[in-house]
Amino acid sequence: MRITLNGEDHEVAPGTTVHKLILDAGRKPAATVVERNGGIVGREAYTSVRLDEGDTVELVQFVGGG
Repeated sequence: MRITLNGEDHEVAPGTTVHKLILDAGRKPAATVVERNGGIVGREAYTSVRLDEGDTVELVQFVGGG
């Protein structure tokens, strides 16, 4: 199924969770904030929230620096 991920078309398998999407993108769930269709997904819901056809998802990763 098709979603928009960080502004680009992206194909994911039906039933894909936010957690799997984060891992497939090569990111760490603990350091990633997820916005789905304009709302923030809480970290505690990453493994239970399943993506739907046409969802718009933004993955934002915290980067440490000094």
